[in-house]
Amino acid sequence: MSTYKNSTAAKTTVTRNTSELYDKVDGNLFETIVLLTKRANQISREMKEELSQKLEEFGSNSDNLEEVFENREQIEISRHYERLPKPHSIAVQELIDGAVHYRYPEEVKNS
Repeated sequence: MSTYKNSTAAKTTVTRNTSELYDKVDGNLFETIVLLTKRANQISREMKEELSQKLEEFGSNSDNLEEVFENREQIEISRHYERLPKPHSIAVQELIDGAVHYRYPEEVKNS
């Protein structure tokens, strides 16, 4: 997926008009918060997995915990991820842009 790489989400705190947000989710603020939380968690997991895979390449097989090696490439990768917008900001921007798709589970009919 990696939709967060090209995100136009704010990298700093931005005050939002909540009515604009919950109008996009059937006018229900609670459902908007739940939706944004779930999407932010998905983005966070995706970012963490990708970062872990990239940093895994630098892992050493040495059992000596006292030795710490600084690797410039590893530091640059970490800094890149630190500069990205936070997952909750990306989720809000995706909702504003109409890029978040959601559906309600079918209600169980009592027979």
